[in-house]
Amino acid sequence: MRNSGLYIHVPFCRTKCVYCDFYSITDTGLIDAWLGALEREAAQYCRAFPLFDTIYLGGGTPSLLDAQALTRLFEGLRRCFAFSSDAEITMEANPDDVTQPGLSLLASLGVNRLSLGVQSFDDRDLAFLRRRHDADRAARALGAAKDAGFTNIGLDLIYGLPGQTRRAWRATLERALSFRPTHLACYQLTVEGHTPLAAMAQKGEIRLPNDERARSLFLATSKLLEASGFIHYEVSNFAASERFFCRHNDKYWIGAPYLGLGPAAHSFDGSRRWWNHRSIAAYCGALKEGKKPIEEAEVLSPEQLALERCYLGLRTNRGIGLEELPESATPVVRQLCKARLARLKGGRVILSNHGLLIADSLPALLL
Repeated sequence: MRNSGLYIHVPFCRTKCVYCDFYSITDTGLIDAWLGALEREAAQYCRAFPLFDTIYLGGGTPSLLDAQALTRLFEGLRRCFAFSSDAEITMEANPDDVTQPGLSLLASLGVNRLSLGVQSFDDRDLAFLRRRHDADRAARALGAAKDAGFTNIGLDLIYGLPGQTRRAWRATLERALSFRPTHLACYQLTVEGHTPLAAMAQKGEIRLPNDERARSLFLATSKLLEASGFIHYEVSNFAASERFFCRHNDKYWIGAPYLGLGPAAHSFDGSRRWWNHRSIAAYCGALKEGKKPIEEAEVLSPEQLALERCYLGLRTNRGIGLEELPESATPVVRQLCKARLARLKGGRVILSNHGLLIADSLPALLL
């Protein structure tokens, strides 16, 4: 059995970003109740997953937890679960929360990978996105992380903002590269329902790039980062070398088991997927009654698992094995290679950067 990944959803933010559809609340007075519920949920799975080799604290904003809450969280996890000695332990952080004492605490707790939500080095973009930091604060946070001894630092960046020029996006990428990060996640801004951004778009207050413009930004991003030595190993993810691939996110892409704790967190054991209540009140309430806080679950059929393997595999530089495709896929693969949308390497179908632009539509053609 593959080693599993552990995800902790920290559902708290000081403010809500204009684009974010992840579950979080701004009432930090509920942190103690959430921690107690999380400890009870962890106890329900103590023997279900034998060994974890990745931990990922996401949110929300995990970096707003104070020293007492973080210490309690990690001590509780280590009492309940077994972790490999070389576990990758990632924590998402907002640059505005990063301090030297806080970084020292994280290191002492075993955190060895930081994911900083920089999003942009353009103050106008950051104001539009309703981020709490500006470009200078992001730069100081990166310097502090390096000074604290962190050697695995990733940055999240967003492109395709209203009015964002290709030159402005390139300036953000070049500023990011100047800090020599080990990982960059570059996401296209998308409109999710029930967000302030969706309301703005519906009212015609903003105009996002059209498909052609978005494709151009995607290809320009990959070209610049690959020329700078980064490996484009997943649609939105780039690493300075293979050893800096995000091992935790790879669990999702290869279909490895993972356990998600916290409201709205998802879990997967290899065939069954389940997800928790998207409400801290419902989550805490269920656990207080001794119940699992599961909202829904599904058992995936062999056909569904094959579709997911194809869908997720094609989004990575690992691709999908020919042996996992039916014979009827051979003409399609041949056409993709002829059009330079894919190539065959070691018996695997691997998409080119242009192929990645249509990756989501291919499983239906191949399976």
